[in-house]
Amino acid sequence: MPNLKAIRDRIQSVKNTKKITEAMRLVAAAKVRRAQEQVIATRPFADALAQVLYNLQNRLAFADASLPLFEEREVKAVALLVITGDRGLCGGYNTNVIRRAEQRAKELTAQGIEVQFVLVGRKATQYFERRKAKIAASYINLNQIPTAAEAAEIADSLVALFLSAAVDRVELIYTRFVSLISSKPVVQTLFPLTTQGLEVKDDEIFRVITRGGKFQVEREKVAAEVSSFPQDMIFEQDPVQILDALLPLYNTNQLLRALQESAASELAARMTAMSNASDNAGQLIGTLTLSYNKARQAAITQELLEVVAGSNAL
Repeated sequence: MPNLKAIRDRIQSVKNTKKITEAMRLVAAAKVRRAQEQVIATRPFADALAQVLYNLQNRLAFADASLPLFEEREVKAVALLVITGDRGLCGGYNTNVIRRAEQRAKELTAQGIEVQFVLVGRKATQYFERRKAKIAASYINLNQIPTAAEAAEIADSLVALFLSAAVDRVELIYTRFVSLISSKPVVQTLFPLTTQGLEVKDDEIFRVITRGGKFQVEREKVAAEVSSFPQDMIFEQDPVQILDALLPLYNTNQLLRALQESAASELAARMTAMSNASDNAGQLIGTLTLSYNKARQAAITQELLEVVAGSNAL
C-alpha cells in the first residue's frame, strides 16, 4: 500500500516547486518589459545615426575612402563573438547558440582558417574553456538588460583585434528574437564593414502583451523616415573624418542591438520554460492527488474490513 505521508510530502514539494517556477516566469516577463522599454528608448539615437551614415554614404564613395574598418584582407584568422547567458533554466537557448558557434568554427577550420573566440556569458565561457578553445576575451556577469557601456567595451576589444591584424574578420553569433516561442541563432559579419551594412532598414521592436490571461511577445516593424541632407550643405570637416568618428558609435549600436535581441530571446525562453514547468507541476499535483485519494480510500476500506472481521470473531 502506498505511504500516505510520502505522497503528501511529494505533493507539497511539487506545490513549492510550482510557486518558484511561476515566480521565475513573472520575473522574466517583467525583465522582457524592461528590455522592451530600453529598445524603444535607444531607437531615436539609432535612427538618427543611421540617417547620418546614409547621407554620408550618398555623398562619399566608400570605395575611395581609406578607412581601416573597411579594409578587406585575405582571411587567415577569424574571431567569433558568441553571445549566451550566464544562467540556465531557459530551455535550449544556450545550447542552440553554442551548437551554431561550434558548427561555424568547424566550417572555418575545414578551410584552414584559424578561429578565436570572444565570449559573452558564463555558459559559453565554461563550455569552450572545457574544450581548450582559443579564447581572445570573455565577458561574464553582464547586466541582464544590456547597457551601452557594456556594448562599447566589447566593441572596442573587437575593433582592436581587427585593427591589430590579429584577425582578418570578426563574426557575430547571437540569437535573433522572433517571438515568445521562437528564436534563431544567426551569424553576422561585423568587420570588415560593407556599404550594405550601413543601409537604413525598417526597425523592429518587440512588445510584451497579455492575451487570454497569458504573456505574449510580438515584433512590430517601425518604418524609419529618412531625410536627405541639402545638396548645398558644406561640411566643416572632411566627410571621411566624420565617418571615421561615427563608425565606433555605429559598431556599439550594432552590438547593443544584438545584446538586446539575445537578452529578449533568453528571457522569452525562460518565460516559456517556466510556464511549461508550472503546467507540468500542476498536472503532476493532480496525478499525485488522485493517487493519494485512492490510497486513502484503500486504507479506510482496509480498516473497515479489519473492524468487521474483529466484530465477527467476537
